Amino acid sequence: MSRIDRIEAIPVAYPDPNDFGTTRRTVLVKVATRDGVVGWGEAIAMWPEACRAVKTLIEEGLAPVVSGMDAADTQAAWEAMRRHVWWYGEGGIASMAVAGVDMALWDIAGKLKGQPIHALLGGLKQDRLRANASSHVNKKGEAACVAEVVGFFEAGFPSCKLGFAKKGESDIGGDPDTDVSFIRALRAALGEKAEILVDIGNGVRWDADTAISVANRMAEYRIGWFEEPLYPTDDAGYRKLKAGTQVRIASGEREFTEAGYRRQMEFVQAVDVYGVDPARVEGITGFARVDALCSAHGKVINAHAWSTAITTAASLHLSLASPNSEIFEFKPFPVVVQDELVTEKIWHKGGWAYPLTGPGLGIEVREDVVRRIAG
Repeated sequence: MSRIDRIEAIPVAYPDPNDFGTTRRTVLVKVATRDGVVGWGEAIAMWPEACRAVKTLIEEGLAPVVSGMDAADTQAAWEAMRRHVWWYGEGGIASMAVAGVDMALWDIAGKLKGQPIHALLGGLKQDRLRANASSHVNKKGEAACVAEVVGFFEAGFPSCKLGFAKKGESDIGGDPDTDVSFIRALRAALGEKAEILVDIGNGVRWDADTAISVANRMAEYRIGWFEEPLYPTDDAGYRKLKAGTQVRIASGEREFTEAGYRRQMEFVQAVDVYGVDPARVEGITGFARVDALCSAHGKVINAHAWSTAITTAASLHLSLASPNSEIFEFKPFPVVVQDELVTEKIWHKGGWAYPLTGPGLGIEVREDVVRRIAG
């Protein structure tokens, strides 16, 4: 038995070119066993104060709970962590803290067994997924924004997901006429086969009637789904939106727990595609439980993979081990936490995302880079 020994939570900060160099933050988690096996995880806490809080929860709260436990028994460790945080932990920073440790333990479990995580999850359900260029629409003027997305397809992507109302110079996001005009121009530039997914995002403040109108106008240009046009907990708004359009509705990226997703599926019943982030939703264990709900309710699952290469690796294993996923998102811009954090960048091949085959997460984290961007 390989027992858990040391757990370190490392807040990191880096400039993200997709957000015009804005500093993004996350927390990396390093777990080591007594016999020297190391696993890596991530907790996407984002804001400085949340990253500091997650570090405290992991090192002062969760580490003592799981220290000495069998590192390969991910289920037992996950249950022990959730029992510990029960008073303050049904979501939020506690769920992210659990996620980071859980992900690292799955990495260790795979290394101890000499198997990739997707094998531990029951094996591949799909041998590849369409590669999606996931980006923010933020250049100046419609023509520049269209040209940038066309460039993604010229680089081999068959699919794009476009976030509106983000940091930058674009006026796309929030004004319905401007937004529909952009999608119209983009469809004309890309042709009929290109997949266009629209992520309205939290920078937009629409009511349900506006969201319905925009969705139906964009439907003419065959968008694949319409993501988070309303605040995530606007249950009545989402029900009204669902009843008012045939466009698939996506949401869920800002949910934290299996219970939260179950509420969405069983009570709200308005979402077709669920965004799930293993670095938020209590780790690989939590994601797998949400995926089981998607299977039971006939829903699509879409892994958030847009932070560091550690979460990208975890999301790729989970997506290919699921029968419910359709695409896999990549950042189409160079960024240190994707390009330098691991020895071999995770990238598509010919427009497809393929399985990682090494044990555990299947990546080799460069700790010198981790320490360089720590802060």
